[in-house]
Amino acid sequence: MQITDLKCAVIGDNPVIRVVTDEGLDGYGEIENSKPYVKPQVLFYKQHILGEDPTNVERVVSRIRRLGAFKPWGSAVSAIEMALWDIAGKASGLPIYKLLGGKVRDRVRVYNTGGYVPLKDQSPESYAEIVSRQKSSPEGFTMVKQGIGFHSGMPAAIPNFTYGEVRQAPAHPNRGLLTEKGLKHVIACAEAMKAALGDEVGLALDCGPGWMVPDAIRLAKALEPLNIMWLEDLITGDYSPHVSASVYREVTRATSTPIHTGEQIYLRQNFMELIETQAVRVVGPDPLDVGGLAELKWIAEYADLHSILMAPHGVIDGVFGLAGHVQVAATLPQNYIAFEYPVAQPKWWYDIVTGLPNPIVKDGFIDVWDRPGLGVTFLVDKAMQYLKEEDKAFFD
Repeated sequence: MQITDLKCAVIGDNPVIRVVTDEGLDGYGEIENSKPYVKPQVLFYKQHILGEDPTNVERVVSRIRRLGAFKPWGSAVSAIEMALWDIAGKASGLPIYKLLGGKVRDRVRVYNTGGYVPLKDQSPESYAEIVSRQKSSPEGFTMVKQGIGFHSGMPAAIPNFTYGEVRQAPAHPNRGLLTEKGLKHVIACAEAMKAALGDEVGLALDCGPGWMVPDAIRLAKALEPLNIMWLEDLITGDYSPHVSASVYREVTRATSTPIHTGEQIYLRQNFMELIETQAVRVVGPDPLDVGGLAELKWIAEYADLHSILMAPHGVIDGVFGLAGHVQVAATLPQNYIAFEYPVAQPKWWYDIVTGLPNPIVKDGFIDVWDRPGLGVTFLVDKAMQYLKEEDKAFFD
């Protein structure tokens, strides 16, 4: 079997890639919807994988891995890697989890991020209301996450939130020292959320990036009585092209509140210092940024050797990313907590694919399915109507 083509289409806002072979099998990968511009990066790698056997996943990925980098280049490499596993599973008649070593668990825990329902405002009452809605959702989530601080509208909405200027720009531009008023507001919102959730539902907080170390430590220590699941991306994150492990370690050593990062990081090598120096208590690589499914599994196992927990970042709005998450999460060691559950946007995504369970989430878990490869594929006739004119040849 040989790879004969690599294609990329933006469907809705989601970049989707398709690896085509000479034996009629194809594989799909996906990149989160915040990166619709990534198509040229994906197609750059085409020249390096044509003619290769897609079932030799590591051999093919080793040809392009060193040509990747932090977002968005790592997103392209990761999506190709996932598509190769999809083909390998279809060729062997096995789900991807079998190819990654087999199941550790029959169902995987997921957590809900509330970003799909906007807050009325940035008040503690509004935060309490939104997590109450998450708690009562039919999926029965046992964990939820909310954005606060620099990962929220607080800097712009709360007067004198920081001592610096609030910048309006993409990709979380704000960074600086919080005023006492700003810090107290964040703490009040966290307290309101935990009061609404009680001890039945865990609360994680997506915080940044952009916090200064003194504020990060003050926040983490103030929240210790609340048993927060983790504080995410306080220092770096999202589009930060560096890790800053030594800075994270200063915060981690000062508090019992678990500190989390990793969604922006590409490749296992860039997790080494975080893990080996115990700089964080939880790592959260994104399978479609870190280098792929096997890369995430390697990091999880290495983290487990160092008693560091694993809570992977979700592939935002992605059904193929969701499928990849389920397959790899089934194989992870006991340090696995949960992955961030992607909700398809727009909703018509659920109408153009087949293979997802219905309902997808039950009591906060997804049952691991046994269909070959990712176990999810397009209903081509229905998907065609959502292709842009320049992408009409995607399924040819």
